[in-house]
Amino acid sequence: MKTRNLKRCALVSAVLLLIAGPARAQLGLPLPGNPLGTLGQVTQDLGDIARDALEPVRDVARSARSLARERVQRLTRFARSNRETVELDDTGAPARRGEVLLIDPAGEDVARAEGAGYGVIEQGTIEGLGLAYARLSVPGGRSLGKAIRSLRKLLPEREITADQIHFPSGSALSVAASSAARADLPLGGTVGVIDGGIAGSDRLASQRGFAEGAPKASEHASAIASLLAGAGTARLYGADVYGDDPAGGNALAIAKAIGWMRQNAVPVVSISLVGPKNLLLAKAIAAARAHGMVVVAAVGNDGAAAPPAYPASYPGVVAVTGVDGKGRVLIEAGKALHLDYAAPGADMSALVPGRGRIPLRGTSFAAPLAAARIAARYPRLGSSVAALKAVDSEAVDGSGRTGRGVLCGACRKGA
Repeated sequence: MKTRNLKRCALVSAVLLLIAGPARAQLGLPLPGNPLGTLGQVTQDLGDIARDALEPVRDVARSARSLARERVQRLTRFARSNRETVELDDTGAPARRGEVLLIDPAGEDVARAEGAGYGVIEQGTIEGLGLAYARLSVPGGRSLGKAIRSLRKLLPEREITADQIHFPSGSALSVAASSAARADLPLGGTVGVIDGGIAGSDRLASQRGFAEGAPKASEHASAIASLLAGAGTARLYGADVYGDDPAGGNALAIAKAIGWMRQNAVPVVSISLVGPKNLLLAKAIAAARAHGMVVVAAVGNDGAAAPPAYPASYPGVVAVTGVDGKGRVLIEAGKALHLDYAAPGADMSALVPGRGRIPLRGTSFAAPLAAARIAARYPRLGSSVAALKAVDSEAVDGSGRTGRGVLCGACRKGA
């Protein structure tokens, strides 16, 4: 009898470990070793009971695969629906159709490109960052991917990229909940928002458009501004990189927006957009950081099986994931090459002009809350390093993969 009970306890423990597996994987914790052997062996031992118990494992795996598959389908549909202005680049990412970016051109680079059939659309330096670029049209009848490869062969010493498009990483999906900002923490500071157009915020110091038809009011950006106001941020700068351009949210527009923020001495910039790695944007962020700017970015909502999200994955960017009202990392939260903090990303709401109070869900809404805490510290401490160190002291340990902890845990209601 004793032997039977021991075996039963061991089998039950195995089931519990396997059930815990998906939750631990979602939260970034290591999976424990299996004391009874392989998954197949345990399933065989436990029969129907084990198969039922293991269903959550399959569910989580299906969710990850589903999110990754949906991401690819969504990007493909987007490119097809906007084929006049968008096409897939050499990496399969949506980008501005028929255009390539030449970074830091020197000498006869542009003339050589023109001689090979490329046209000059725009050439200059991103103000505030000192980053030179040339925006070139591809030769007629040539695909974007082929044009990029050809130009790289022609100018092997230079960096060349498509003008890839970035997408918002949050939506109005969850059930709204209310709570007040933490009054015991310092408030104030300035945050720049690179997104769509902001409407209805009394904290908006200045706003500028970096796309056709911009600035144009966006629910996504306006919700972020509401959250920042609710978290106590004193001043906002808005950069609309979308307007009404189907190819809005491109890397060049975001880079120019960062330069404008730098010109206005904005210390902390929040970017709730995700896209692929882009050479121009990486250089723009590095230049801004060299001037002391803190760039905060969301890890996205394409799940852990998706490729690393950018700009969150660039070196030195503060990468932020989202947690729900119970402190659990969002099941759809994406990943970056590193993770710094978590902040509320569900069971929350914001005020949006024309819509009233709307429910929110997504890592888009976590990033600005982390930015709010950093910005509140920056003016008092005078440097990005000191501000981040101080913010570390207020981060609360979370359940799972939350980086250095959860910030602004009570900031779930935008003003």
